[in-house]
Amino acid sequence: MRLLAWAILAHEDEEAGVELLLLFAGSLAVAAVARRVDWPAPLLLVAVGLAVSFVPGVPDFQLNPELVLVLVLAPLLYSAALDSSYLDIKANIRPIGLLAVGLVLVSTAVVGVVAHMVLPDLPLASALVLGAVVAPPDAVAAVSIGRKLGLPRRSMTLLTGESLGNDATALTAFKVAVAAATGVAAFSWTDGIVTLLVTSIGGVLVGLVLGVVIHKIRLRLGDGVLESALGMLVPFGAYLLAEELHTSGVLAVVAAGLYLGHNATAAGYATRLQETAVWKSVDVLLESLVFALIGLQVRSIVSAVHLDAALLLASAAVLVAVIVVRFVWVFPAAHVPRWLFPHIRRREPQPGWRSLTVISWAGMRGVVSLAAAAAIPLDMPGRDVVLLLTFVVTVGTLLVQGTTLPVVIRWLKVRAEDGQDRVLAEAQVQSSAARAAVDRLDELVDDDVPEHMARKLRALAEHRGNAVWERLGRQEQENPAAAFRRLRRGMLAAEREVFVAARDRGEIDDEILRRVQRELDFEEAALDRE
Repeated sequence: MRLLAWAILAHEDEEAGVELLLLFAGSLAVAAVARRVDWPAPLLLVAVGLAVSFVPGVPDFQLNPELVLVLVLAPLLYSAALDSSYLDIKANIRPIGLLAVGLVLVSTAVVGVVAHMVLPDLPLASALVLGAVVAPPDAVAAVSIGRKLGLPRRSMTLLTGESLGNDATALTAFKVAVAAATGVAAFSWTDGIVTLLVTSIGGVLVGLVLGVVIHKIRLRLGDGVLESALGMLVPFGAYLLAEELHTSGVLAVVAAGLYLGHNATAAGYATRLQETAVWKSVDVLLESLVFALIGLQVRSIVSAVHLDAALLLASAAVLVAVIVVRFVWVFPAAHVPRWLFPHIRRREPQPGWRSLTVISWAGMRGVVSLAAAAAIPLDMPGRDVVLLLTFVVTVGTLLVQGTTLPVVIRWLKVRAEDGQDRVLAEAQVQSSAARAAVDRLDELVDDDVPEHMARKLRALAEHRGNAVWERLGRQEQENPAAAFRRLRRGMLAAEREVFVAARDRGEIDDEILRRVQRELDFEEAALDRE
């Protein structure tokens, strides 16, 4: 707790742990309220943090950038990579690359030039540092909103893939810009391009090698608890190892997560169930903390500069530039390659203007921008102004774009595809799987196996094989598969009640109850999966 408190609060004393604990508890409480009233949790957390930052007695929360990248960003990226589709990202690698690399570099240049024009006293090199800091969008809020409102699968893939790769591009551009702003000799923009290529390729290789090693070790452990515990170390190990080798820690984490997520089918069921639950909890905890911290820092950031009309006008100009440059890039990047290269037209679907508008509007900034801004050297000219403008862009995009993104999605009527083709493909494969299961059963059954047991197992296989077909054919009334799940859940609830009552009467102990409860939970989880 002391280390994590130091990472977040940038100081180590007896009160840091208590402050962090209160921050975690308050963040989760706000997130719980947001879920209950069905509001976007990131936006409510930022708003509450803004209000609380002006309450007398609230401590100054300063980000320790290096440790935040390890202890906050690395696990969030790893969790997102585990839950992402390697095949979908591979199929959309060109548009994802245009967003994660091209848009980040263009945003760095455009925002830097705009900031220098509206604030002539801010050196161009320092303005480019600002551009690199605010270039990478944080897709946490956008993806959560899109998932809830049912954005098309390809749009979700583009947003998720962008968020997995843009941080590495932005942090590399940030290092180059800081070197130029602080007068580091023997470091040119050409060096920066070479550094970007080397660190990116090296980071991916480190992540893949680590992913392969961890995967092979986990397959030999044969213990779900140990496998999950080892998985918890991967994001931190991948990031630190890659940074030690002077490559991209962010891309190492992403590569390791994509590899392990793609090969999770080889792991045991217990490992998959445990990891899903653990990382979902970690996501909620860290995301709540991050967005609360964004709001809580307003007081210290505003107090460090002298606010006047010119600075307010510059803040508005930079915020508008950040939003507009994404639109200016997304539409041509989607259509120009299709005009120039026929094979792209044949391979990729025609992007609709509605989906492109949603992707353009989903450019909220987050923790990476604030962590990078906090890492700016103290001797860089215009550091306080850059910090303020970073905060304005982060909060401004969350409040302006984040609050209106659901309205834009509904207004444009951007919805996921009908899905009948996907359900049909699932039904066909499920039918083949059921036949394979019955064939395997016939091979395994011998004279010692009771006939009623074989009949029951065949019926279960047939039920799973028919469930998806029934979902295809019956839309308005409860199909047999849904009725089966409803009835079986009622039976499981009755079994639980009997065991709990027996435990309360002292007929069985808690160890027996927990073992039976786990078995019932697994069966109910299987019903939910169906």
